[in-house]
Amino acid sequence: MKSLKLALRFAIVGALVLALLIPLSMIGGKIAERAAFREQAVQRIARSTAGAQRLVGPLRAVPYLDLRQEAWVDDTGVSRTREVREEGVLLQTPLALEVHGRLTPELRKVGLFEVPTYKWDARLAARFGTALPAVPAGNTRRYGVPYLVLGLSDVRGLLGVPQLQVDGQPLRFQPGTRAFNGRLAGVSASLPAIAGEVIPGRRVQLSFTLAGTQGLEVVPVADDTRVQIASAWPHPSFTGDFLPVQRSVRADGFDAQWAVSSLASQAQTQLQQLKTADTRLDALRVELIDPVDVYTLADRASKYGILFVVLTFVGFGLFELIRRLPIHPLQYLLVGLALAMFFLLLLSLSEHVAFWIAYVVSALACIGVQLVYLSGVLRSWARAAGFATGLTALYGALYGLLVSEDNALLMGALLLFGVLALIMWVTRRVDWYALSAELR
Repeated sequence: MKSLKLALRFAIVGALVLALLIPLSMIGGKIAERAAFREQAVQRIARSTAGAQRLVGPLRAVPYLDLRQEAWVDDTGVSRTREVREEGVLLQTPLALEVHGRLTPELRKVGLFEVPTYKWDARLAARFGTALPAVPAGNTRRYGVPYLVLGLSDVRGLLGVPQLQVDGQPLRFQPGTRAFNGRLAGVSASLPAIAGEVIPGRRVQLSFTLAGTQGLEVVPVADDTRVQIASAWPHPSFTGDFLPVQRSVRADGFDAQWAVSSLASQAQTQLQQLKTADTRLDALRVELIDPVDVYTLADRASKYGILFVVLTFVGFGLFELIRRLPIHPLQYLLVGLALAMFFLLLLSLSEHVAFWIAYVVSALACIGVQLVYLSGVLRSWARAAGFATGLTALYGALYGLLVSEDNALLMGALLLFGVLALIMWVTRRVDWYALSAELR
């Protein structure tokens, strides 16, 4: 019967641990909700200005009309010939493309949320071939007026008038991409008519200012694409299909360079098969990220909430059994709720102050209230101070897990192993049968 009472005591504590999963899960839901609000702020900024940008081009488009004679037999069996007309547009990519530019970051605030935006002062230099492509045998080809296409995912981001020079002559862009409308957003510019066997537009120079939100992509459309991007933003993230061949990230900004060959990219083939504006294209990408994502850190911290509760309850249980000091289940519950409140305080404060400040303030508040409460529960300030010291160590270990993402698994495993070893050491001489017999 005494053993059953001890088992019942452990069962009650276990039920309290499970009950505390409810407020912890509610706090996790609140973290996800706030993170969703932040994403809505990003979308709101993107709708009012311009979203993440993708640069495609410049590309050269050459309209053509193919004429050929085709033999056919009519219903009476007489052989006849007819003229077949086939229209199309040749999409030509550069032989070489150099892209240089500087991203000027700017934080825009929506409510409590700050969203990084930028203005990109870009300079492009492209070199195209001039020879006309081979015409299929039996065809007579007529060429229309060629034009340049510059693909931009959000044309609203163009600030001012782009400066375009083709073969040393200034040209102006027009809205839309003509034959590629619906497949590629952007602008276009007419080139001189084809004279003889030479296509105009061998050398293209372009400068413009482009606004965007968070991310910038450049599609390596040329046989040899070179990209250089610099910015005063100290926390870039280089993603996409190609990483920089050289990069320097400093406290005052970054500088990155890419070199992409058409042998390593499928972008040219993807452009020829372009069907919709959402078609995926190989691209290099740089993002202006927040180095301290408070919602990610708060979410990671809340996942350790049940570990805090379990370790604290284990400490209470050992103290209760070894020191013969009964602790009521309601007192367990109040202490567990105080532990859960830490994560809610951390979330709310981190939206207003730096994360580490929010963490310290939340931890001190929770440790302080636990110290005062446990001094009465355990009937001793010294005992309460011992538990407060243990909680301080736990909060310190949790912060180490949060700021060291690469080593979080190792640190967590070592923490659990250390706690288990400590419990085994403390209880190595405990006579559990005697404790069961003494349980009131």
